[in-house]
Amino acid sequence: MNFEESYELFINTHLQKRNGERRKRLKDGCGHAELLFLNQVWWPAFGHFQELHPEYEVFDFKDGCRFLDFAYIRPFFRLAIEIDGHGPHWRNISRWQFSDHLLRQNHLTIDDGWRVLRFSYDDLKERPRLCQQIIQQFMGRWFGEEKQSVSLTIIEKEIVRLALRLSRPLSPQDVCDHLGFENKYARKLLHGLKEKTWLQPDRGTTRIRTYRLDLNGKDIYF
Repeated sequence: MNFEESYELFINTHLQKRNGERRKRLKDGCGHAELLFLNQVWWPAFGHFQELHPEYEVFDFKDGCRFLDFAYIRPFFRLAIEIDGHGPHWRNISRWQFSDHLLRQNHLTIDDGWRVLRFSYDDLKERPRLCQQIIQQFMGRWFGEEKQSVSLTIIEKEIVRLALRLSRPLSPQDVCDHLGFENKYARKLLHGLKEKTWLQPDRGTTRIRTYRLDLNGKDIYF
């Protein structure tokens, strides 16, 4: 399935399990920032929504409840993912509300054993590959034994890192400039990464001019 089909199934599956306020918050689908995270970061990084829960309700130390943007839950492991923007919600809160928000997060991690990752809206929009790398490194740290084997040489890994930093199609000249190689050798390296499915042709057919990074189903933890 493509992203749109998987997203619709993802939301409908969780709607069927919910009622009351928990269902009401999810009925209209994810908000703009949350949808951007799913489309630009989570889906390209993992290609599925397994173990991910949108608008997840948690009870805090004040016996109240609040909703996490996303929760990733596996046996003995809980990760809260929050998307932060610069909209009216953050501009208009008082100093006391801001302090209370941070205190609640501290209790979430200390008392309830959650781990927390936060992403800004600007990074989701402008630097999605960096966000993909961060969340993949995090998952690799905790579930590295389940990750796809990274059969890349040191040089190939450096080219993948270069592609992540550039956040645009990668050319043989980029590799030459970065590593000091001849153009012919750079093209050989890029072709090798294409054969290993880490790169896909972006422009050109007979002679590929640029490549794009393919992170689908791969986890970068090197």
